[in-house]
Amino acid sequence: MLKMDQVHVLRHQVLNEGRSIRRVARELGISRNTVAKYLEQSEPVRRRGRPRGRPVWEAVQPRLEELVAQWEPRTTGKQRITAMLLHRQLRAEGYQVGRTLVGDYWRERRRQRAEVYVPLVHRPGEAQIDFFEVVVEVGGERRKAWEFLLRLMYSGREFAWLYERCDQLAFLDGHVRAFAYLGGVARRCVYDNLAAAVRKIVGAQRELTDRFLALVSHYLFEPDFTRIGEGHDKGGVESRGKAIRLEHLTPIPRGENLATISRQLLADLDATFDARREASGKSASELWAQESAQLLPLPATSFEVRKPVPVEISSRSIVQDRRRLLLSTVAVGAAQCDRLPWGGRCSHHLHGRERDASAGALRNSSDPLSALFSRAGAQTACGAPGCPGVDRGAGCAVERAMATVEQGARRTGSGASGGPAARRGLRTRRRSRAPGAGSGNQPAAHRGAGTPGV
Repeated sequence: MLKMDQVHVLRHQVLNEGRSIRRVARELGISRNTVAKYLEQSEPVRRRGRPRGRPVWEAVQPRLEELVAQWEPRTTGKQRITAMLLHRQLRAEGYQVGRTLVGDYWRERRRQRAEVYVPLVHRPGEAQIDFFEVVVEVGGERRKAWEFLLRLMYSGREFAWLYERCDQLAFLDGHVRAFAYLGGVARRCVYDNLAAAVRKIVGAQRELTDRFLALVSHYLFEPDFTRIGEGHDKGGVESRGKAIRLEHLTPIPRGENLATISRQLLADLDATFDARREASGKSASELWAQESAQLLPLPATSFEVRKPVPVEISSRSIVQDRRRLLLSTVAVGAAQCDRLPWGGRCSHHLHGRERDASAGALRNSSDPLSALFSRAGAQTACGAPGCPGVDRGAGCAVERAMATVEQGARRTGSGASGGPAARRGLRTRRRSRAPGAGSGNQPAAHRGAGTPGV
């Protein structure tokens, strides 16, 4: 079949210049029948003949479809069906089929089911957030760390900070640091379905964790989540996180601690940002000036980064959290310890009834645990850094509480705590104590020096 320019030349020579068909055919090197055909039609037309038969394909197509239907529910993103696997199975079953035929079928099937992508347009104030695993050298020791990255998609402004763990405390602290650093709050934040933010996925809805809901309520931004297993829904932060590893964390950075390395990383990101220019010709600084005006204002107070740790008090007056850490010795009840992340104080919230150790009567109290320790002159121990433990001589209140428990057990006829051996052990412990030990008037040098326990 001739091209359109060749058809135009031969028609012009015959119809306008008056040349003969024989002469035009000889000069162009084509058949006279071809010249005569294009004198009747002004453009080339492809005429499809009768389709050829495909006996091999007609024989294997039903079995191919059946194999795909059986195997697809038993595959993953990395353990997937390939044309090579299908061809090998067909040959094992006795089909005489070539690899090219199976490959063409599988390629066309994947093309028809491929997702169609459209370019995203980001409005000012939209951010994407994620964690990335990195390797750093702290104090001469190579270790793994987690990079929290927040990227504003309109201007490309970024905030990154390194943490020891990829947990909810790091997740919340990263938001607080990022918003304070940027001087405003992103209007919309896009995440994948990480456990620090999403408790449960129900269809297209997300049940958020309590602390993340508190963060959203404090800063009033709009959280948005990608589809499950579709990381490219927030491809901007995904690609940038990998680029930061190559451009700013290679070779492996060194520092005294993660905070030092994080500050150096943040300085490098700012220097790179100032020198960046977009394809439109605008500088990144100009885009940031437009976007910063669209950010939400910061609240008057900063968000409190903490994680509630539920604990229980056993019948032996031992408080343990879910990780089986000894916290303190108190009267029997149920408590909740709000553990601060960076060595803050620990507050217990105990609701219910507490037996008054001095009077032996039950009374209602909104915070009886604090009242018990205030009488003993002791402090609680929660496992948080900087939170001291209960003094071994925590005062008469703890001793009386234990005695009350033992007396109640003896009255109920329990041999475990009310038998002669238990009474002898109690008298031995009391005689072995030094005069004045555990009283509220003990020397300051002995207070808080013991370990949790009675």
